[in-house]
Parts: sequence; structure tokens; C-alpha cells
Amino acid sequence: MECATEAAETMSSDLEPRCDEPSSSESGMAGSSARREYERRKAKDEEKLREKWGRFGGLAVALSDERPSTKSWDRGAIGEERLGARLDALAADGLAVLHDWRIPGSKANIDHIAITRGGIWVIDAKRYKGRPELKIEGGIFRPRAEKLLVGRRDCTKLVDGVLKQVDVVRDLVGDVPVTGALCFIEADWPLVRGAFSTRGIHVLWPKRLAKVLVEETAGDVEVAEMRESVAARFKSA
Repeated sequence: MECATEAAETMSSDLEPRCDEPSSSESGMAGSSARREYERRKAKDEEKLREKWGRFGGLAVALSDERPSTKSWDRGAIGEERLGARLDALAADGLAVLHDWRIPGSKANIDHIAITRGGIWVIDAKRYKGRPELKIEGGIFRPRAEKLLVGRRDCTKLVDGVLKQVDVVRDLVGDVPVTGALCFIEADWPLVRGAFSTRGIHVLWPKRLAKVLVEETAGDVEVAEMRESVAARFKSA
């Protein structure tokens, strides 16, 4: 059963991008690189089955389940696409968004970049099940350590990944404030509160993220100019 919270609400038609927003080709296509990787892996898996089963290959493909490692790319692409649609619906003079941009000198990518008058947000979309929570270990007699748990899974490495992305963007834009966020698309968020931050990275759900972004109106960042500057430093993934 879906968690009955605002974080798990169904995407509705009022979240469609407006006609006066930048086209997807200019802003990037959310989830495009994850979608391509899924299709590549799926084709490779099917090719192996056809080679193994010969003239029964088509039947083997039809009856076989996708490998979990392949299916995870499909789930990830869907999460990025859904969050991208929500962010596109927010785009206005005071907020610009970019999707699926490759980190210079790397095969890794940044899922979403949001630019507000207050600064730049680097957003990593995750479509995980389970409840995100912050576990704090140590303290008085031991070094304090923060862990990000989703259900029973230790997902602290996700925070490390966003921190690296933030550093990359910060190095490129100079003095402009850069903030990182982990947005869990279908997590089991509680009815009240739930969002938190760890090591400076915000952990939250799509509706909460949208609220934070549209409320970030204080600042002197020229959104349109900064969008062009950021886009010029990255390549679409």
C-alpha cells in the first residue's frame, strides 16, 4: 500500500510545464541517461537469452523476469522523470531548472539543478522504498557520526555522492551559494514532519522540495544569467 502522505501523491495535470518555459532540449531531459542505460542493459540481457535458447529465444525473453540490476535503472529513470516534471512546473522568472547534466571529466551526472534568487540547488532523485531517517552515533566519548537510513538500508553513501556534486558545482560558480538535496520519490514519509538534513544535505520529498524552492526568493542571483552560465559549463548527459 502507498503511504498516505503528501510525499507520495500522484503527479497531476496541473504539474505540466507551462508553454513559456524553456524546452526540454535547452534544459535537458530528466532521467534520459538512466533511461538509456536501462534500455542498453535490457537489450543486452535479451540478447544473451536469445543466444542461449536459440529458436526458443523469443519465448525465453517473454517468460523471463528482468534482472534486478537492470530493473533498478528503470525505477531510477521513472523517479527522475517524475521529479523533473514537478520541477519544470515551478519554472518562472525567479526559478530555473536543468536536468541530467554530466559532471565535467566524469561519466557521472547530476540529476537536477535548480537555480533560485538565493542560490543553486543540486538535487539527487531516488526512488526508494522505506522510511528515510537520520541515525546519530557517538557523541560524548566517541566521534559523532551521522548515518542516513532508508528502511533498514544504510544509504549514507548517497549523502557522500551529493556532497561531491555540490563541490563540483561550487568550484564552477564561485561565490554563489550551493545547496545539496536528496529527494526520495516514493519513500514512506511520516504524516507529520519527516524532512531533515545531514552534513548540510537536505533529505526530503518532492512536494516539500518544491515548497522550499519557491520560497527561496531572497537573494541577488540573476536567475536567467546564472542558468546560462551553469549550462555552458556542463554537457547534457
